[in-house]
Amino acid sequence: MTPTEAKELVNQFENGTLPKEKWTHEAHFVMALWYCCQLPLPLALESIKEGIKKYNVSVGGQNTGHSGYHETITLFYTRVIVNYVLQTNTSKPFESKLEGLWQQEFLQKDFPFKYYSRELLMSEAARKQWMAPDIQPL
Repeated sequence: MTPTEAKELVNQFENGTLPKEKWTHEAHFVMALWYCCQLPLPLALESIKEGIKKYNVSVGGQNTGHSGYHETITLFYTRVIVNYVLQTNTSKPFESKLEGLWQQEFLQKDFPFKYYSRELLMSEAARKQWMAPDIQPL
């Protein structure tokens, strides 16, 4: 994905016009990386959380105890992305961080299960509120 494509993805995400089939696992990371590079952390986190909830509704989804927005996964991955941003020299632009994103281990879909049991991470409680990892600390 090019930086131009990433910026367009974020724009469509914000406007609720991103086609649902383009809201992939990788697209979540691009969006979160964008916010973490462009905004102070508290604003980035709020934009990520509220943006996902709003986008889910815009494509006909719901944010319930069983589907849609997941607080623990969102906060877990946001922390991972923030760590990535800090480890890759904060003075480097978004473009260079995007380029390096594709080699990161945390893009693997099973990555959170190094830290969480499936039972805890897939629970309704974890969907609704932050739950600390139960296998190993982050």
